Amino acid sequence: MFKFWGSQDQQSQSRPQDGSSQSWYPPSVVSSPSSSRPGTPGSSSSGSFSSHRPSDRPHSPSHVSPTEAAGVIAVLKDKSVDDLRKLLSDKNAYHQFLLSLDQVKIQNNLRDELRKETLLLARENLEKEPRIMELRTQCRIIRTTELAAAQEKLNELERKKEESLKFYSPASLLQRLQEAMNKTEEESESLHRQFLEREIDLGAFVQKYKKLRTTYHRRALVHLAAKTSSTG
Repeated sequence: MFKFWGSQDQQSQSRPQDGSSQSWYPPSVVSSPSSSRPGTPGSSSSGSFSSHRPSDRPHSPSHVSPTEAAGVIAVLKDKSVDDLRKLLSDKNAYHQFLLSLDQVKIQNNLRDELRKETLLLARENLEKEPRIMELRTQCRIIRTTELAAAQEKLNELERKKEESLKFYSPASLLQRLQEAMNKTEEESESLHRQFLEREIDLGAFVQKYKKLRTTYHRRALVHLAAKTSSTG
């Protein structure tokens, strides 16, 4: 897990190691059987404490600060020779020792906290799933019913607006004014025929005829002025 001491040059100068089947370490981290005790921190066997546990992946150099390495060394130097040998040969003992290190405890605590936070976020997302589905259903209903009705109403208003704009356009106003003038002219001629055929007396004829001709000429003047302003 950690590389506490020793360099690659020192490890390259170490004696050939015995691949004893009693140790779970690879040959590079197990000390020679001729040695009466584990090597000192300056020897290659001391580097076995920092070697990675056997795995399929290649060994990568550790990045351990001097302070962290000194802390681990302080723990190891108080152990007996038998304890150190046990760390080399007993996988469970090594694992327990590794878990007792402060650096490992800190990393495990961080891992557990991140795992708890991830699970909490996952639970919150799952709890929001029914609400999300409900909102999706409401949006679908709005699109298919309320939105369709609103779109139809909007189209109707647009149609009415176009009709109003067309009805009150200058050309339309001039046309209706011309039609009103023609109607007044026809009424005047009809009233005149009634007078000639003696269907109406003179007093009533004058009063009605005067009113019709006044209306006609007023509309004619308005029509002329509007037509002149639009063409100008």
